[in-house]
Amino acid sequence: MDLPEARARFQQLRAADGSVAAAELDDIWAVLPTARPEEILGEWKGGEFDTGHPLNGVLTQADWYGKTFASVHDAKPLICRDAEGALYSNRELGQGEASLWTVEFRGEATATMVYDGRPVLDHFKWVDDTTLMGIMNAKGVPAEGPYYYFFLERAPQPSGEGARAGAGS
Repeated sequence: MDLPEARARFQQLRAADGSVAAAELDDIWAVLPTARPEEILGEWKGGEFDTGHPLNGVLTQADWYGKTFASVHDAKPLICRDAEGALYSNRELGQGEASLWTVEFRGEATATMVYDGRPVLDHFKWVDDTTLMGIMNAKGVPAEGPYYYFFLERAPQPSGEGARAGAGS
C-alpha cells in the first residue's frame, strides 16, 4: 500500500458504519508520515474506529470532543462537553492531563502524548494536512495489541491558521 492508497482507505474506513479490522488500520499506519510534537499544537476534534477494543464507546459516553495541545508541556487529552455543551478538560477521567514527546513506536519516532496520571501513550501520524491517526498504547499491552485506534481533525482556526505545511506531500 502506498501513501495515496492509505489515505483513501483511511477515509473509507472512517466513513463506514460498523467494525473495522485492526490489521487494516495497522497497514494504513505503516505508510503514514510521522509527526513532530510541535507540528500538532492546537485544537483537535476526535473520533474512534470500532475495532472491538474495550474502550470503544467509552469516550462517546463521556461526550468526548477531542484533544487540545496548547504546548508540548500542556496537552489536554480529554476535551469533553458539559451538560450545557461547553468544552472542558475532563481531568477526572484522564487522571490529570498530559504532555507531548517524541517516542519510538513500531520502529519510528513520532509525536506521542504521555498521560500524567495513567500509563498511557497516544501515538500520532499524519493522514493529511489536517488529520491525524492515533493509536493508544498502554503499560501491559503486548506488542501485537489490542490497541485503541482513533483520529483527530484539526478544529477550525481563525484566519486559516494551524495547518501543517508539508504533510500533504
